[in-house]
Formats: sequence, structure tokens, C-alpha cells
Amino acid sequence: MAKCAHCGKATTFGHNISFSHRVTNRPFHPNLQKVTVIENGRKVKKTLCTKCIRTLVKTA
Repeated sequence: MAKCAHCGKATTFGHNISFSHRVTNRPFHPNLQKVTVIENGRKVKKTLCTKCIRTLVKTA
């Protein structure tokens, strides 16, 4: 599965809980986007989560 290139955020797992309280496993996927970032004067494609994209925009 894909990971954020900046913070390393990846899929985590938890539970679906029904009304009768039966518990089944489910994944929680981070919101990953493919973004072109300028690094050392070069354009580089990276997979970043939306939180990291926001912080990169704020610092730039």
C-alpha cells in the first residue's frame, strides 16, 4: 500500500461495529495525492497526504 513520502502515514486498521455490536475489521486509508514538488530546483513527483500538502503550502 502507498505511504506518504513526507510523514510516512499509511493505512491503519480498526473495526466496523454494527448495531448488534458484531465487530469486523476495516481499513482507514489516508487521503494520498500525487503532487509535483520542487526540491533543490528540480520538479519531483511525490505521494503526499493532504495534511502534508497543506503544511508545505503554508511554509512556502
